[in-house]
Amino acid sequence: MTHSYTAPGSARRLGLFGGSFDPIHSGHLAAAHAAQAAFHLDRVVFVPAAQPPHKLGRKLAPGPDRMEMVRLAIADEPTWSACDLEFERSGPSYTLDTVRQLRARLGEDSPASIWLLLGSDNLPGLSGWHGVEALLKEVWPIVIQRDQDAGALPVKFDESLTPEAVERLRAGFLTLPVAPGRSTDLREALGDGQEDPEHLPEAVATYIRSRGLYGGQG
Repeated sequence: MTHSYTAPGSARRLGLFGGSFDPIHSGHLAAAHAAQAAFHLDRVVFVPAAQPPHKLGRKLAPGPDRMEMVRLAIADEPTWSACDLEFERSGPSYTLDTVRQLRARLGEDSPASIWLLLGSDNLPGLSGWHGVEALLKEVWPIVIQRDQDAGALPVKFDESLTPEAVERLRAGFLTLPVAPGRSTDLREALGDGQEDPEHLPEAVATYIRSRGLYGGQG
């Protein structure tokens, strides 16, 4: 079951898909396609995180490589683009800061609404995000749910977030099949010597090999 709702006064609808994309894979692309169709997004902007706050202890592939992998993966999608906004800031890559800068960076008018794609695996820790209440007032969340409990929010949300924030989250659930592949599994497969792991776009796999990323052959 999917839920669709309309942001009042939306001139254009921009999907913001953030993440480490380390590497980007077909599960990410499938989620973006589904969200764009279900919520009538005019465009989807992929924003690789420079320093994800929840992954500060893990070494990521270099930012320019992750940006290039995203560009290669979405090259055939005319309404999708990649934005390096978070690489221009120092410190942790807070989504709220990105949202507040995105319209100006993209040359969009202020009436444009921003629809934030979130994996449901982010929900348990979402109440601890930097400025989460302000964030959920500025975006329309699209929660990508991939299990049988679609629409079920953690109990603690009712205690730590305002009713308005919880309602926005509930209204934006989008149920999809189980994701094909995970970045963690792909990194492990590449480290084990698999040249073209399943669910990795061909252009991305070629780039990884050419750069010797994740232990792949350079």
